[in-house]
Amino acid sequence: MNSVGTPLLWSGFALVVAIMLAIDLFLQNRRGVHTMSMKQAAVWSLTWVSLSLLFNLALWWYLKENQGRSVADTQALAFLTGYLIEKALAVDNVFVWLMLFSYFSVPPALQRRVLVYGVLGAIVLRTIMIFGGSWLITEFEWLLYIFGAFLLFTGLKMAFAKEDDTAIGDKPLVRWLQSRLRMTDKIESEHFFTRKSGVLYATPLLLVLILVELSDVIFALDSIPAIFAVTTDPFIVLTSNLFAILGLRAMYFLLAGVAERFPMLKYGLSVILVFIGVKMLIMDFIHIPIGVSLGVVGGILALTLIINTWVNHQTARKEGSK
Repeated sequence: MNSVGTPLLWSGFALVVAIMLAIDLFLQNRRGVHTMSMKQAAVWSLTWVSLSLLFNLALWWYLKENQGRSVADTQALAFLTGYLIEKALAVDNVFVWLMLFSYFSVPPALQRRVLVYGVLGAIVLRTIMIFGGSWLITEFEWLLYIFGAFLLFTGLKMAFAKEDDTAIGDKPLVRWLQSRLRMTDKIESEHFFTRKSGVLYATPLLLVLILVELSDVIFALDSIPAIFAVTTDPFIVLTSNLFAILGLRAMYFLLAGVAERFPMLKYGLSVILVFIGVKMLIMDFIHIPIGVSLGVVGGILALTLIINTWVNHQTARKEGSK
């Protein structure tokens, strides 16, 4: 697999991620069971975004010094595009987490541990999926067309799908897990397991964690092929993907109280997936530069937010006139 990643770049990336995760987990464990305030979530979200941009700047500088300005510009732009795509798609993942926590009545103060393990699990799973995907594309380049068709289908499905958080318990997978796990009727603090009369039981919090991890795998099936549409370099794909999901926990608490104010988001994300899917399907006939892809994705997100603001304003006016 051809990659701009050198031992120095890989080790530097791993060191940054390890240090930031250690700081994040240490601070949260020291505070104990609690929910993250809106202010804390905003600060951490800004911290993760700033760190991602600084890493991209450092990557650009390193590549410019060692491989030339052209390579540096291309790869830094690819990182930024992949990061923006993943960050946008991650918002929909956060909304799914909100539905899960709401359905299983997980108190905000107990959601922290599930999110911590959820993000750590996502890092491991996505690393495996990205290296596996990179190898498959290297060996079977035609898979890019399969990815493109899948993204096109997913984008159209997202636009017309109806969300119903009351139907979570009726999902076959949820019913199967509940039938296979010896589970307590209620949540036992932050514990995933508890003992009763010497018998080990799983708690509903474990079921929520499993569903959180599975939801991330499902969303990764969209986001990872989407980044492969921008670049097939495993270093750029992995770093942009992981930097985007590292701030998911903070993003969750930031959006938890205002999720209902983004009704148009899924339509914007569906258009992005359709665009990327088409881009992959026509890549042999029409080459869309990375800069154009970045502009289109950014433009779609900006237009979605503008429309969303207008819809919220119209809704507020109607409610105020009643």
